[in-house]
Amino acid sequence: MRTWASQHARCLGGTLGRFARQPLGSLFNILVIGVALCLPVALYVVIVNLQSVSGQLAPEPQISAFMALDASRAEIGQIENRLKQSARVQRYRYVPRDQALQEFKQSSGLSDVIESLGQNPLPDAFIVSAEDNSPAALEALRDEIAQWPRVVHAQLDAAWARRLDATLRFGRLLVLAVGGLLALALVAVTFNTIRLQVLTRRDEVEVVKLIGATDAFIRRPFLYYGALQGAAGGIVAWLLVTGSVWLINQSLGELSHVYASLFHLKPLPALDTAALIALPAALGWFGAWLSVSRHLQRIEPA
Repeated sequence: MRTWASQHARCLGGTLGRFARQPLGSLFNILVIGVALCLPVALYVVIVNLQSVSGQLAPEPQISAFMALDASRAEIGQIENRLKQSARVQRYRYVPRDQALQEFKQSSGLSDVIESLGQNPLPDAFIVSAEDNSPAALEALRDEIAQWPRVVHAQLDAAWARRLDATLRFGRLLVLAVGGLLALALVAVTFNTIRLQVLTRRDEVEVVKLIGATDAFIRRPFLYYGALQGAAGGIVAWLLVTGSVWLINQSLGELSHVYASLFHLKPLPALDTAALIALPAALGWFGAWLSVSRHLQRIEPA
């Protein structure tokens, strides 16, 4: 076990030395990989943040029934009784106008403007969930509620939420497609880089084969090189995306002071960061393995 560990340690040290001896070429390869990985990672960060926002919103279709501003408690009670007795209503929630005003202050960022108003402009409202969420049934229930006395407007609120959810699904597919293409590109870049190294060290490989070295022993430094190059590209991508998120949050912080609304992009969590480094390392290892295995078959001692 100690011999195995020392062999891998020497191999790793030799690979790091090869990076140091070719700093410019290694740096450009790593930057190419890092910049290429930035696109799907940045899209993923945007989608994760949009999901965190949309997760706070109701995913099911809802009907908002707005009462007249001068509706009395008795009239509001009559509407509540109708909702209780309706077989097409699954559940409902009453939102008093004072509560609606407070929620609007918190979500709109216009608290200063709202406080300058002489009176509360928002009406009492009921948020209604239907038993049947088909478009026809929802529209029929909305039209029925709109005809009830002292209900000035009934609105179906779910269309935009469905569009947002569809957009997020498309975004996830786009991330997978772009990520898959760039994964192939990473394997191709590593394959070509290792191919050039194998051809450059052809004489050395032939000598090592003559003294009885196995293919696994010969492959090992090249595999380390591919894996380290991929991992370094993942680190560069993480640095670029994290730096971009930080810069954007600085601008969002200035907007927060103007609009009194707190929102900021969340960077990649620790698990996703580990995956961002491990996956390119695995792809680099795979590309190096393909390249070395192909060219070792063509190199035989004279």
